[in-house]
Amino acid sequence: MTARFLADAVLVAHGLFVAFALLGAGLAFRWRWAPVLHLPALAWAAWVELSHGICPLTTLENTFRHQAGEAGYESSFVQHYLVPILYPPGISSDDQVWLALGLLGVNALLYGLWVL
Repeated sequence: MTARFLADAVLVAHGLFVAFALLGAGLAFRWRWAPVLHLPALAWAAWVELSHGICPLTTLENTFRHQAGEAGYESSFVQHYLVPILYPPGISSDDQVWLALGLLGVNALLYGLWVL
């Protein structure tokens, strides 16, 4: 029971991190110091996507899922949870690059508006 709770907690934290990486630039409109936290998160998220890597939070969640007797999953968090919602099955490496470019583009737009 504890391992499943921890896996679910990591899943929620991971989802919040992805949302922060995607839209965190918008927080700069409210708090001037927000980019200090957001830019490293954005860089990490973009690097994981562009390198086709697996985030350590995915590994941590899978560890807890295995301890709870569940199967876990082989792909990244984005591919496992978000892509089925946003995109059809069978995402390619090129699609991951487009996801990363979209991530960077949304934030470049938000930071551009903030600077203006």
